[in-house]
Amino acid sequence: MAVSDTQKKSLPTRTLTATLYWLKQLTQLWSLKTLTDLPDRLKNIWQQLMGSYWFIPTACVLIGILLAPLLVTIDQHFDRKTVRDLSFAFTGDDDAARAIMTTIAGAVLGVAGTTFSITIAVLSMASSQFGPRLLRNFLTDTSNQLVLGAFIGTFSYSLLVLKSIHKHDVDFGVPQLAVTFAIIMAIICALLLVYFIQHMVHAIQASHVIQGASNEAIRNINYWYHDHCDLQHQRDIDLAQPDIEHYQTWATTPIYAPLSGYLQQIYIESLMTLALDYGGIIKLHTNLGDFVTNKNVIGYFYQRPANHPSLLQKTKTSHLAIMPSAPDGLFWQRLATCIHIERRSSHSNDISYSLGQMTEIAVRALSPGINDPKTAVNCVQSLTTCLSVMIRRQPPSPYHFYTPPSKNADSDKDDANTSTEQHRVAILSVITKTPTISDFIDTSLGEVRRYATSDLMVLKALCQALTNLNYARVNDAQRQILLHELKLIERTGEENLSYSELIADLLAMTQQAGYFINSEDSKFQYFEYVSEFAAHIRQTLKTE
Repeated sequence: MAVSDTQKKSLPTRTLTATLYWLKQLTQLWSLKTLTDLPDRLKNIWQQLMGSYWFIPTACVLIGILLAPLLVTIDQHFDRKTVRDLSFAFTGDDDAARAIMTTIAGAVLGVAGTTFSITIAVLSMASSQFGPRLLRNFLTDTSNQLVLGAFIGTFSYSLLVLKSIHKHDVDFGVPQLAVTFAIIMAIICALLLVYFIQHMVHAIQASHVIQGASNEAIRNINYWYHDHCDLQHQRDIDLAQPDIEHYQTWATTPIYAPLSGYLQQIYIESLMTLALDYGGIIKLHTNLGDFVTNKNVIGYFYQRPANHPSLLQKTKTSHLAIMPSAPDGLFWQRLATCIHIERRSSHSNDISYSLGQMTEIAVRALSPGINDPKTAVNCVQSLTTCLSVMIRRQPPSPYHFYTPPSKNADSDKDDANTSTEQHRVAILSVITKTPTISDFIDTSLGEVRRYATSDLMVLKALCQALTNLNYARVNDAQRQILLHELKLIERTGEENLSYSELIADLLAMTQQAGYFINSEDSKFQYFEYVSEFAAHIRQTLKTE
């Protein structure tokens, strides 16, 4: 008992100590320029808020709480005769107003419970059919959140207006405008209920879920992949070629993950600032979405030699670093703020996560419990669309450079441009891991292939997908990737299909697809697989 009393007495002290500690850490980290990429951090927080199911409904409740006293106050200063002239305005007495507000509050609260029950039922169905990781797409559906928020916001508004209705012997009796607004909101809520039911019916359809995952993947691809090659970045790579070739010979310190979980965000600007302050290069060996533990080596810090030329480069400041230093306690504190790790895998700008959603739908559709190969084919087609965009775009570079400002920035524009071209300095600061198109094909189409071993429809859809990707390829290396995957599809069919006729059909298609991909002018040809039997029938019909 004495121990318990001691714990109770120390609770406020421990809480205050912990609060002061975190405030001190936050102040220290802010002063250390770890928030260089503040817009990205704020965007990440905003995405987390929008990804939660409570944010929009809570905002609607707060709006209802603020609107109620505001409209009541306007009613008090509004001309009552003008209100009576409005045909749609409420002009009843206090008993009628109280009855209307009570009815609205009870009705919208009951409908809110109904919509919540429907949402739970849809989530349960989606979890069993599409997979638990697809639940986020339903939870982050803004339409569902707005409908629920409108219901509970109207309920909160109605309660507060109901409290403001008084008898006739009071100077101000019935807030007519506030009651009129409540009636309008009740009608809107009735329309929203109809919209909600129609929206949920479409939301649980496989085609709708696949299209949503595909759109999200395209957005992430547009974020990372560019339409054209960055020539200046290529020049920076050429300028920093000595560092790229020799940085692994420098003094090396392993970088461990600050905690266990999934890597969700990498703040490049903060990492660059940290690397510059310590005079080295940070190389990460993990990518977005990877699972790490606090004992994992996720990268290395390479410390530049003391006489390295980039450390003496003159800029607006006297130097970039006085002397390169090994990582210390402050380094690890700042590093923990440069990467964002969560206990569970969630949405970010990770392309693999978006493609993995479509892959998971296809794999579940191929399971014996569902046995829906048509849905798997639809997923393969959507994956093909995303991969074709990636193939013809410029992939992200793993090298990230810091370009110090020139002293000639305030001089004549032409002279400054000439000086910049002649004395441009690109300091290699961060090296990240970037998956290749081969990795994406293997983890998407390759994963579907491994589960569709005995399904001819899906295997032929994969062959068709490779021929479609051939239209988007831009080099011979991508051609070899497609031919390798085509060979794996052929081997899968040979070893797992049940009948010799099915195997022959698949082999004929893979052979035709291989000829098509190897053709030099395949981008200007139309690929259509015609089986031997179909070709015989066509020839017979032509003869007759």
